[in-house]
Amino acid sequence: MKSRLLLVFLAGLFSLQALAADPLVIYSGRSDKFVKPVVEAFEKETGIQVLLHAGGSTTLLNKLRLEGARTDADLYISNDAGNLQKGSEMGLFRPVPESIAGVIPANFRAPDNTWLGLSARARMLVANSEQSETDFVKSVFDLADPRLEGKLAITHSGNESYIAGVTVYMLAAGEEVTGDWLQGMKDNVDGSVFNKHSKIVNAVADGKKAIGLVNHYYIYRHLDQHPDAPLKVIIPDQGKDGMGVAWNVAGIAMSRHSQKVEAAEKFVAFAASEQGQKLFAEVNREYPTRPGVPAADEVPPLDSYKVADVPMARLGEMRNATLDLIEEVGMP
Repeated sequence: MKSRLLLVFLAGLFSLQALAADPLVIYSGRSDKFVKPVVEAFEKETGIQVLLHAGGSTTLLNKLRLEGARTDADLYISNDAGNLQKGSEMGLFRPVPESIAGVIPANFRAPDNTWLGLSARARMLVANSEQSETDFVKSVFDLADPRLEGKLAITHSGNESYIAGVTVYMLAAGEEVTGDWLQGMKDNVDGSVFNKHSKIVNAVADGKKAIGLVNHYYIYRHLDQHPDAPLKVIIPDQGKDGMGVAWNVAGIAMSRHSQKVEAAEKFVAFAASEQGQKLFAEVNREYPTRPGVPAADEVPPLDSYKVADVPMARLGEMRNATLDLIEEVGMP
């Protein structure tokens, strides 16, 4: 009996040593500063080492597809639900067990559990509080108003959050209305767009632009560093018939070709746990997708505004149609 127990103990010990020597590899489409706190807490709790390969979400998804069974990736993290759903449709992921996935509401994960949304961001408007010409703006569709010519700040149309937002607006208002809206914004920016949301917030704070469309946390990060900045947050489309704010999620999927499934599942479970979700909220100021885990104190509580009723999987399913519309209008 003692010999058998010793063998079980040694087998477990060797298993842990093997995991430490052969780390989990994560292709991460998020900045390390947003993922590392979760990774470090996971490593400390489990003893499993993690190796992050950072890059653009779309670039890493294409890398995963091209590598096929040769990939070293055990997990894939994207800053966009659209890429996660496209990866699912390409058969790149394996389903997460329901015992793990079930803690995340169905509208924040794939129908077949091949990916989970971990944290959500809201598309909000940031305006310069010392400029009154944006007082009429209540909806994202007001950004096409000619009164904002030369005053509007948006990202280039390749930005994943931008694409996801257009998908939500198209589903809510239709292709024709959304196409006209894009054309109006195109006229208002006259080819001058930004490559980062943080630069949009800076431009509005400096008075170089009057209003911008960004992910909410960029505004609150700026205010954290510059509490006296002349910024006003506008939560759009909140009227009786308003569609609500467009959301998008960052999320995680397990590679179909991972040879370390048990460890990969442990990481997904940790990221979706209350501990992991609190870290995402504290570090990123995003909204945890797991119910009952509060957002950071600085951001508007989730129950304080209306969110567009669009399942996150639709962002991937409609991605090609959205890109076709953006290209048809010729958005910069």
